Amino acid sequence: MSEACGGAPSAAIARWAPLVPQGGEVLDLAAGSGRHTLLFLARGHAVTAVDRDVSALRQLAHDRLTVLDADLENAPWPLPGRTFAGVVVSNYLWRPLLPTIVAAVATGGVLLYETFAVGNERFGRPRNPDFLLRPGELLDAVRGELEVREYWCGEEGAAVRQRVCAVRV
Repeated sequence: MSEACGGAPSAAIARWAPLVPQGGEVLDLAAGSGRHTLLFLARGHAVTAVDRDVSALRQLAHDRLTVLDADLENAPWPLPGRTFAGVVVSNYLWRPLLPTIVAAVATGGVLLYETFAVGNERFGRPRNPDFLLRPGELLDAVRGELEVREYWCGEEGAAVRQRVCAVRV
């Protein structure tokens, strides 16, 4: 599979990818075109890719890929009780799911989360505060549950972003 199928992975997610325990299953949440799904498949992981529109993901047929069509905002959590060695979320925010996303990280597993933050409205979409992280919000989401390995918030090109890499020890 080529990177072109799903687009280039986020530089931060690619940099943190080696922290996901080798051979552990990865959850790519709101997976979109599958750019991070492809990254983790190439690293030898089984991947469960979840999105409400799985048309692009279905084109990534692979024996270690499970594609799950799910509306994360209007239906129950599609993976109750499941935990993963890696949980990846990029460019997606639905605040009611934050505790569930954190709980989906297995012991020894890693949460890799990045999305837009307050201030991004100056540059373009998303502009709606419902889809923009407040200062420190990702830190607050993992506090007491996961150990933060790296946190960053700021302007990046024509966007304001926030990201965290955190491990369940």
